[in-house]
Amino acid sequence: NQQWFGWLSPASMPAVSLAFCSAGDITQKGYEKKRSKLIGAYLPQPPSISRAPGWLSRLNVHTEAVQAALAKHKERKMAVPMPSKRRSLVVQTSMDAYTPPDTSSGSEDEGSVQGDSQGTPTSSQGSINMEHWISQAIHGSTTSTTSSSSTQSGGSGAAHRLADVMAQTHIGECLLPLAGGAPFRSCALGIYQLARLCVSAVGSVRGTAQSAARSFIRPWFCLPGVPVSSRVSAKIQQLVNTLKRPKRPPLREFFVDDFEELLEVQQPDPNQPKPEGAQMLAMRGEQLGVVTNWPPSLEAALQRWGTISPKAPCLTTMDTNGKPLYILTYGKLWTRSMKVAYNILHKLGTKQEPMVRPGDRVALVFPNNDPAASMVAFYGCLLAEVVPVPIEVPLTRKDAGSQQIGFLLGSCGVTVALTSDACHKGLPKSPTGEIPQFKGWPKLLWFVTESKHLSKPPRDWFPHIKDANNDTAYIEYKTCKDGSVLGVTVTRIALLTHCQALTQACGYTEAETIVNVLDFKKDVGLWHGILTSVMNMMHVISIPYSLMKVNPLSWIQKVCQYKAKVACVKSRDMHWALVAHRDQRDVNLSSLRMLIVADGANPWSISSCDAFLNVFQSKGLRQEVICPCASSPEALTVAIRRYGRAPCRAGRGSAAACRGSCLRGVCFVFPFSLRISSPGGRTLLPGTSPACAPVLFPLCPRRIAVFSVTVLHDERIVIVAEQRPDSTEEDSFQWMSRVLQAIDSIHQVGVYCLALVPANTLPKTPLGGIHLSETKQLFLEGSLHPCNVLMCPHTCVTNLPKPRQKQPEIGPASVMVGNLVSGKRIAQASGRDLGQIEDNDQARKFLFLSEVLQWRAQTTPDHVLYTLLNCRGTIASSLTCVQLHKRAEKIAVMLMERGHLQDGDHVALVYPPGIDLIAAFYGCLYAGCVPITVRPPHPQNIATTLPTVKMIVEVSRSACLMTTQLTCKLLRSREAAAAVDVRAWPPILDTDDLPKKRPAQIYKPSNPDTLAYLDFSVSTTGMLAGVKMSHAATSAFCRSIKLQCELYPSREVAICLDPYCGLGFVLWCLCSVYSGHQSILIPPSELETNPALWLLAVSQYKVRDTFCSYSVMELCTKGLGSQTESLKARGLDLSRVRTCVVVAEERPRIALTQSFSKLFKDLGLHPRAVSTSFGCRVNLAICLQGTSGPDPTTVYVDMRALRHDRVRLVERGSPHSLPLMESGKILPGVRIIIANPETKGPLGDSHLGEIWVHSAHNASGYFTIYGDESLQSDHFNSRLSFGDTQTVWARTGYLGFLRRTELTDANGERHDALYVVGALDEAMELRGMRYHPIDIETSVIRAHKSVTECAVFTWTNLLVVVVELDGSEQEALDLVPLVTNVVLEEHYLVVGVVVVVDIGVIPINSRGEKQRMHLRDGFLADQLDPIYVAYNM
Repeated sequence: NQQWFGWLSPASMPAVSLAFCSAGDITQKGYEKKRSKLIGAYLPQPPSISRAPGWLSRLNVHTEAVQAALAKHKERKMAVPMPSKRRSLVVQTSMDAYTPPDTSSGSEDEGSVQGDSQGTPTSSQGSINMEHWISQAIHGSTTSTTSSSSTQSGGSGAAHRLADVMAQTHIGECLLPLAGGAPFRSCALGIYQLARLCVSAVGSVRGTAQSAARSFIRPWFCLPGVPVSSRVSAKIQQLVNTLKRPKRPPLREFFVDDFEELLEVQQPDPNQPKPEGAQMLAMRGEQLGVVTNWPPSLEAALQRWGTISPKAPCLTTMDTNGKPLYILTYGKLWTRSMKVAYNILHKLGTKQEPMVRPGDRVALVFPNNDPAASMVAFYGCLLAEVVPVPIEVPLTRKDAGSQQIGFLLGSCGVTVALTSDACHKGLPKSPTGEIPQFKGWPKLLWFVTESKHLSKPPRDWFPHIKDANNDTAYIEYKTCKDGSVLGVTVTRIALLTHCQALTQACGYTEAETIVNVLDFKKDVGLWHGILTSVMNMMHVISIPYSLMKVNPLSWIQKVCQYKAKVACVKSRDMHWALVAHRDQRDVNLSSLRMLIVADGANPWSISSCDAFLNVFQSKGLRQEVICPCASSPEALTVAIRRYGRAPCRAGRGSAAACRGSCLRGVCFVFPFSLRISSPGGRTLLPGTSPACAPVLFPLCPRRIAVFSVTVLHDERIVIVAEQRPDSTEEDSFQWMSRVLQAIDSIHQVGVYCLALVPANTLPKTPLGGIHLSETKQLFLEGSLHPCNVLMCPHTCVTNLPKPRQKQPEIGPASVMVGNLVSGKRIAQASGRDLGQIEDNDQARKFLFLSEVLQWRAQTTPDHVLYTLLNCRGTIASSLTCVQLHKRAEKIAVMLMERGHLQDGDHVALVYPPGIDLIAAFYGCLYAGCVPITVRPPHPQNIATTLPTVKMIVEVSRSACLMTTQLTCKLLRSREAAAAVDVRAWPPILDTDDLPKKRPAQIYKPSNPDTLAYLDFSVSTTGMLAGVKMSHAATSAFCRSIKLQCELYPSREVAICLDPYCGLGFVLWCLCSVYSGHQSILIPPSELETNPALWLLAVSQYKVRDTFCSYSVMELCTKGLGSQTESLKARGLDLSRVRTCVVVAEERPRIALTQSFSKLFKDLGLHPRAVSTSFGCRVNLAICLQGTSGPDPTTVYVDMRALRHDRVRLVERGSPHSLPLMESGKILPGVRIIIANPETKGPLGDSHLGEIWVHSAHNASGYFTIYGDESLQSDHFNSRLSFGDTQTVWARTGYLGFLRRTELTDANGERHDALYVVGALDEAMELRGMRYHPIDIETSVIRAHKSVTECAVFTWTNLLVVVVELDGSEQEALDLVPLVTNVVLEEHYLVVGVVVVVDIGVIPINSRGEKQRMHLRDGFLADQLDPIYVAYNM
């Protein structure tokens, strides 16, 4: 068998040894086997194969496979849910934004597949029956690729059904019975759903009316058995049904990755074709012949032809009309090159300090339509013995790849750039007329090489022409897969030997004409059109890219016109000629003896050769003329098919089945940096899309880029295509589904991401192709701005960690014994003992807060307890001890006389944050009533917030409602009547109109354990819970805080918290009365108009202790970040602050607290002053940093170990490390133990478990109307199953661990630090592991600068990620792949749904905590108004 390629082995070049496929490697038998494998699944039996004559039959294999794959799925309906897109986003990508298509195309090595840009149909014989199956692809409706089951299921099978989750949703351990007397858990779900809507009564949704109006919390009901009616739920059902199908590759083997993470090892497909034939041998080209008249160097050849044949044509350039623009003769080339050489050496710099010396590097910056000037400059550099670096012209400062070119110039030490006059005028200029320094470029001197700008060399000056040596001749730039640019150095001896080898291989002779369509600055275009042509005195016809855009047949016309013997093209030029060949009748290609295909090493270019030959064989083109070549910048030309040799009959191999691509009998091994390894061991070539191209052209005849991104230790295939402007959303989605199906059927690989961008928006190379690395960079940065995205992580990602198999729990006794044997102590700690603390606390002698207030009104009547500030920072109102006492008395009289209330009746206090709320609370205590604080409805959003107020009033069984006159009118307004039944309100008392008299007697409870007040709040899981606080617990609570924070009457404390629940209510209303200190009250809502109000008040009143929430801290960090200098000028001083405590019921947000500390460090804030507290429903404050004791500590734990409920301490900066900050110092009188939530056994030090607490200020229990607390007794009355079984503990429902540090407490003992990890109710069980939402959300927020907030939740084992977008809606689709990538990389989870929403949609309560379950309900009810919803396959 004859070979397609001959081999080049220049004597002085490095020996080139390549693997060679022997002649019998891929035979007719192999072809039939490959064909039957590809289409056998779609046909009942393998059809009889009739070979096409010659080697053209190999082309039909993939065509037949595409036809069969599309026909198989033609009748199926699309099962993949289409993404939801906001209408405004659809309008913005309409035809109005479309620009006329650029007929340019990128070559395959530039990463593009070009459609028929001219729109001219090809002939039937030229298409090789292409139109037939293209029409099938248009009219056949296909489905998406085969998807896998949900990877989050963890073997539970829950993803295989869309269960009625609403009917199964539990409410933790809280019960809220209904009016009928049945326990809440067994009652209709609708009331429970409504109870979960009470977030607005205890926590505002971002505080503003706009965000509240955008909130989805509605008074909607969902009865049992009635599914949620929404298109979102329907699409999730559709997605779950799609994911029911099992993954194609089953789980086989696993390897341990770093820390017990099991990732699947992809095994090669056993059905893949096995290699056949003889063993591959290293081959070497024939010896380079010795020719006596070959010049000793290329400069010598130029001198010879410039003096012997000065009028011989060297180069002819064409204009955009195809007419000769300029003819450069060898005489002109010689003289002008000498002129350039002289000026470079003698006219730059001074005689003493020339800028350029022999051996220096200079840049050649010439446009693609001016090869003559570039050729003169190139040879001028060779004559001057300087090293030319040809590069592309930077048209703008942000050209794709321009920065990397600049890095190359800087590393080469380039300081001078040679350019033409026209190019110099076209470069971007500054207002002063100077050329600006491009990004990443060194400072350059631009030197114009036109003769009129140059000095004539003296008669006695002559360049020194030496024989070829090992000095550098030129540097050619090469763009790598990652977008970086490398410089390839070519020596003078290699240059000369390469020219000699090409001359011998191609049979070049003097005065031959060669047509060059390639880039003359590098690669094959440079080697044949600039270098070898001069060595042989050939005439080059240069076809500029601008002419090819206008007339794709121009190179064929010039071959006919000049009777050219050789033409250098790429497969894209042959394809363009196929498109437009009908316009030309008198085509005669009989003069061609070589048609050099520069990208012949790409196996997919051979189809262009086949089709071109099939069409133009009747025009005189001979079969043996087509000569593909294999080359690279490093090895130069490796192989080229010789003229006159018949093509190899062995066929070619498949690039999808082997690392190298055997084509025409030569195995050219692709470098690893250029291939994409897909799951299953197959290989695709970047920049090509063999399967999507046939489906693409009918619907979307634009350009395609194919590349890979590394996600989760493997390369994932990404396809980016330009969409037709007239394509509808459904057309585009149908097309994407067909592409996925075709690639899946042909290559058995999954596409990770398929994105469509508007026409002519992908970055281009100078020759018009797609800039692949820049496209990939934009994709990874989130700057691609696609108009359609389809992610398929469920299909592609098959190497997820092995689902965790939970082992049987070890008994608590065994755990305890194991800890003792290993020397680990039981994880328990306690604060200071209240009984052993000696202080002069006079309030201790009183059992009730009402008595303490009466005592203070008598002893210190004029002492100010409360000061309320308005938004301007001035005092709105204040209360002294006696003022509060007298006002509370009048309110007590009102309750008894107007309200006719009895002892123990419940009263709802609906007040804005202020003095009235405090007075009403103590008025209830004076009257013996039980107060419940309720957030008032928002005046501008009554329909959303009022039903939550009504629900708390009803659930708390309030006999009366007290409020201000303004709120009273609001509750009875017409807007309120439209939201709730105003006639069902209990009696409403207006405290703006108080009676004058005092009560006959102030109520005194008979027992300290009686109920003092009810604390209602909504947890982050959407659970409305009211806890009972007794008088004894309330007094113990206040005493514990007083001792921890050292609060005395002389102190002032600034409080910027919502006063409706938890520690915020205690600090706002109770602590000042007990401790006697002055509380400066700052309503958080006032910070919306004046963000600096809180800090200015702290500075103005010289406050040492202040309390805030995370939402307040975040508002100051974001709103005052750029105002620190102006605040400092206004006299803001935070140096007196010793404690700034963040009140929260969650894991400390270490990033936010550190940002706050660093931001206000210049204003005097000490970093150790900022700390956090921790409380929960069963105990409102467990930890509080206080004034004494060691600083809060921070540890780093392995995030992956936490998923397995283990604590593994690591160093800072370790992979997968998670910082955890201590949640404050344990309060006096509080004991903590870490217990296993399942076995209830004690755990050892640094072991993760549930935090149990024992304290005098524990809550008494959850409030229920009928007193049925048996089911909830476990929360407040738990006992260990082993060890200390007598102590009664309260279960917090939070996971955490205790760690004994090396620090010492004030009493000299070692400090025990408590670290809170997260709530058990919030944790998500995915793949058998426990994930905390905050960890996933933190990763997503880091993924893109436009993501301001994130919340995650699960639905039928699908992970749903909701992100808030701070930017234009065009950026919404950029977030989908980034979110999917980061969750896969850092958490090994596949995102099911990505929802992009506006800022403020994610509901936040008053403590700054996300209400994820309310967000889930709003998403399923289709109430979020999302910008974009992506359903990942």
